[in-house]
Amino acid sequence: MVHNAYDSFKLINNCPTKIDAVESYGSKLLVGCSDGSLRIYGPDSSIADQSPPFDPLTLRKKPYALERTVAWFSKKALLSMKVLESRGLLLSLSESIAFHRLPNFETIVVIAKAKGANVYSWDDRRGFLCFARQKRVCIFRHDGHGFLEVKEFGVPDTVKSISWSGENICVGVRKDYMILKATNGALSEVFSSGKIAPPLVVPLPSGELILGKENIGVLVDQNGKLVQAGRICWSEAPIAVVIQKPYAIALSPRRVEIHSLRVPYPLIQTIVLHDACHLIKSNNAIVVASNNSVYGLFPVPLGAQIVQLTASGEFEEALALCKLLPPKDADLRVARERSIHTRYAHYLFDNGCYEEAMEHFLASQVDITYVLSLYPSIVLPKTTTIPKPEKLIGLSPDDSSCLSDDLETWLPQPSDSDENAAFEFKKTSHNTLMALIKYLQKKGYNIVEKAAAEGMEEVVLDAIGDNFTSARSKKSNKRHGNIPINSAAGHMAAILDTALLQALLLTGQPSAALELLNGLNYCDVKICEELLRNGNHYAALVELYKSNSMHRESLKLLHQLVEESKRNQSHAEEFGPEAIIEYLKPLCGTDPMLVLEFSLFVLENHPTQTIELFLSGNIPADMVNAYLKQHAPNMQGRYLELMLAMNENRISANLQNEMVQISLSEVLEWYSELSAQQMWDEKAYSPTRKKLLSALESISGYNPEALLEHLPPDALFEERAILFGKMNQHELALSLYVHKLHVPELALAYCDRVYDSAVHRLPVKSSGNLYLTLLQIYLNPQKTTKYFENSIMNLVSSSNTSTQKVSSVASLKSKVGRKKIASIEGAEDMRISPSNTDTTIEESSEEGGSTIMFDRVLDLLSRRWDRINGAYALKILPRETKLQNLLPFLGPLVKKSSEAYRNSSVIKSLRQTESLQVKDELYNQRKATVKISRDSTCSLCDKKIGTTVFAIYPNRKTLVHFVCFRDSQNKKVVTRGSLLKKR
Repeated sequence: MVHNAYDSFKLINNCPTKIDAVESYGSKLLVGCSDGSLRIYGPDSSIADQSPPFDPLTLRKKPYALERTVAWFSKKALLSMKVLESRGLLLSLSESIAFHRLPNFETIVVIAKAKGANVYSWDDRRGFLCFARQKRVCIFRHDGHGFLEVKEFGVPDTVKSISWSGENICVGVRKDYMILKATNGALSEVFSSGKIAPPLVVPLPSGELILGKENIGVLVDQNGKLVQAGRICWSEAPIAVVIQKPYAIALSPRRVEIHSLRVPYPLIQTIVLHDACHLIKSNNAIVVASNNSVYGLFPVPLGAQIVQLTASGEFEEALALCKLLPPKDADLRVARERSIHTRYAHYLFDNGCYEEAMEHFLASQVDITYVLSLYPSIVLPKTTTIPKPEKLIGLSPDDSSCLSDDLETWLPQPSDSDENAAFEFKKTSHNTLMALIKYLQKKGYNIVEKAAAEGMEEVVLDAIGDNFTSARSKKSNKRHGNIPINSAAGHMAAILDTALLQALLLTGQPSAALELLNGLNYCDVKICEELLRNGNHYAALVELYKSNSMHRESLKLLHQLVEESKRNQSHAEEFGPEAIIEYLKPLCGTDPMLVLEFSLFVLENHPTQTIELFLSGNIPADMVNAYLKQHAPNMQGRYLELMLAMNENRISANLQNEMVQISLSEVLEWYSELSAQQMWDEKAYSPTRKKLLSALESISGYNPEALLEHLPPDALFEERAILFGKMNQHELALSLYVHKLHVPELALAYCDRVYDSAVHRLPVKSSGNLYLTLLQIYLNPQKTTKYFENSIMNLVSSSNTSTQKVSSVASLKSKVGRKKIASIEGAEDMRISPSNTDTTIEESSEEGGSTIMFDRVLDLLSRRWDRINGAYALKILPRETKLQNLLPFLGPLVKKSSEAYRNSSVIKSLRQTESLQVKDELYNQRKATVKISRDSTCSLCDKKIGTTVFAIYPNRKTLVHFVCFRDSQNKKVVTRGSLLKKR
């Protein structure tokens, strides 16, 4: 016996006649006696009642007295009775089934076909009655006025027990249970009821059934299939069973047993009642009757039952009863459930069921500090007040995985030196911490979400607040994206995350700890920093700094780890320069100076990735260049080169000019060294010079005039040619390629490049003059050489040439030092007049034909005949030029001209033909005829045209009298004139 669920009270004592059936009707008891009478009992009014005002529809816990007797209620002994409250009827089973109207008990209908019936079942929801007589099962339906027969089915033998099972009927026939389909009468066997006890079918409120099998109640569903773990064990086979949630009450000849309906259906209470033979359920109690007495089993108030169960340690039953408390006691129910969950959690924790204990701590909604007080090894922030637990915890052994080595440091060790005891202590401690981790993870979502919501509210208040100073002071106490840690929710979140991180590390789960720190967390920096450093969990320590916006400390640690991994190859894969780059990416928009400071290390080893970092972070190039100029001048040029290669539009003209000047200073330094050793070769190309030539050709933002001042007059002719080209000094550039570099192919490539770039912007005739300029250089080499030398001398004399060019290079290097060239200011404008390529040369060179580069002339004419004006070219060629040598030039040129002439002639003929076709079409359109018939009417006056003068509109369809047309035109003129006068 666990607790008292019901109190027994004798309602009727010493009934003068044997009781055959009993039923309750409101607060009254209906007793069917063996003499065929019906006795109605009610509460004895002569006895003082100290109980609260009673409900007239419920039984009362006091003696009952006879109020009236209905004689000759039945001709034979009553087998059973049932009050149908929803319809105001009383169903009685005697020699037949009769229905009586309540409360006068007058008989309204007797079902003749039910004569000889022994069992019945009533479905109150649908108003269906099924009963069994002999080997037949009949179904009747109540339509509100009477009972109509629905169906009748045959069964193998006499039915001993019957009950509705959803849409079907469960019957006990002989020693077997069967499911009878009410639609077609199909029978399906379930199982046997046993050899001793008769079949017993009891419906449950859930729709399931309890089927008796000796002293066991087996639970099945509506189709007769066994319900898993559905067994109720009685002390002996019951006579009758009724259900009153949450209990099943069974009647046996010597006792009443009360079992819980919760798995495993334990025995709750036993009430000894000798010779009891009838058991029914009323609205508020259970009625048990013997031959001469009637007892009432009244439920003990749920609150009292809950107290009893809790005191005896039956927490599950107590929680189940809490759910049955009425809705009006919702607050009381919640308080009791929390208290029971808390006590149950302590009980489970003391007995080694740590995970189950945490589930109940979670359900009790106690503060997490209350649970953490059970773990002295967990260090919490100093401002946390730890409540004392209700009782001390006990540790018991439990099977689990091995504990991490960190537990030996953080958890108190057992005093017993025995190895088995130490091992069991480790396992137990590990299990407690694993249970705590699950508890904190389940608890953490709501706490962190609440803290984040408070943080967002603070951010909004700061954004709309008027006091800037107060807003700044509030932000100083925030982290995690402006989430306050000094709020109640933030403080609780800090306790939770700090404890969770320690538990994860103590149980050997560094990867889970790292995952915690990767997301939104509120870990206490001081406690967690010490713990992570002692355990060498550097990756987690980096994330701890990062989550608290301690980026400088995090980057310093990363830098140290990268250096250490380079020395001893430890953590080489985890902590490489790429880790610093990935860390810096989100900081580009918030703290670019910090990014620049810590990017110096990776810039030398991973320049491309670092430049991509600057580009993706939208850090201004001027800021990056200025920082590198001051702290890493050797990387400045490399940075500008990569920036230009990745995205030229991101480099301003000043930075392009600076990059070119840095490359030029390096080339000049290289030239000075070779010149001093008399080893300079104009056709020598170092990587730096190649880089300079590429930059001069591809970049357009630098100042060529300023760069020309620093070039030596007797070297670096290719660079000078490119600069002349940028200044549109094409004749000087071509002269350099031909006479100084002696590479005519470069001159031709130069002309092609200018022609291709200008063909879309200028007429082809203007851009093709550059080939004529090259032709003149070939025809007059001495003259163009003198012109070039004079131009160079003018350029040198116009600039400040007080010192030689090499010394100017040295002075340039002394200005920039190790920082190369930052900028060259104050360069004077060069006064070089561009060559006039529109003019032609009347005669050949006066120096004579021997100096003419005739092979180059013919080669140029044959290769670029389509880009050279043939008339001008023939005009400037020497008179002694043979026509046969000009065949490669004149052949395709004449052919092209002939084709152009023929094409123009064809186009002219086609246009003339098209003109004639248009004229013919116009003539056809103008000669259209109009047919006037008798039915033709004027569109203005709607009268017939007849033989009068008419007019036709341009659409060739609208006909009007000429007079009507003239009048309409006059009206328009008058109307326009009046409108003009009004204006």
